[in-house]
Amino acid sequence: MAPPRLELRSVCKTYSNGGLPVEVLHDISLAAGAGTITALVGRSGSGKTTLLNLAGAMDFPTRGEVLIDGRSTAALSDGELTALRRSRVGFVFQFFQLLPTLTAVENVELPLLLAHVPHARQTAFDRLRWVGLEDRVGSFPYQLSGGQMQRVAIARALVRTPDLLIADEPTGNLDNASGRQVLDLLRRSAAEFGATVLLATHSAEAAAMADVRIRLRDGRIVEPIANRQPPTANR
Repeated sequence: MAPPRLELRSVCKTYSNGGLPVEVLHDISLAAGAGTITALVGRSGSGKTTLLNLAGAMDFPTRGEVLIDGRSTAALSDGELTALRRSRVGFVFQFFQLLPTLTAVENVELPLLLAHVPHARQTAFDRLRWVGLEDRVGSFPYQLSGGQMQRVAIARALVRTPDLLIADEPTGNLDNASGRQVLDLLRRSAAEFGATVLLATHSAEAAAMADVRIRLRDGRIVEPIANRQPPTANR
């Protein structure tokens, strides 16, 4: 039996605050397969963003393990970590993080250019078409609405068809209609690309559409709930 796409085993994370240890995550365990959506819910400061950073190999646990396809992120070399972050993990943030001097298509194309992937411009066009923005390829971020900027950010995150899509409050800066568009794209990324989606959210609508909802409080899991039967991945 294949291992879960993403697994956290008894993960703890401790930071130093003025020389004093502060444990931000306490004994977190979870597993997520391909084509599934897991929502992390909880108040600000509950540990959601820290957990996302660990899952995306942007940080490492103080104790415990984070595994992607059965391999511990802490055991990867610098080169393997760079390759993992560039090709297998996509990130979506609340405030988009688009480069203001680049057009929509250039923002989406950039990860491909950095990785020297051929046909980068056409692939970027295809992803913008997938998020419904084929008519805004030449627009700069300041010419786009918040919802459009987030869709560009999703296209950028998915441009290399990553195995793992990490989304930190992806609808937190959007109106209701734009938020629903973004949630639909996250659902489609799991269903059509087989992405394992892990998102942190305050939105009840976002949490309700997930396969599994995990409530965090003070860095601990207090309520894991299966919302529905996970879909079969197409990947």
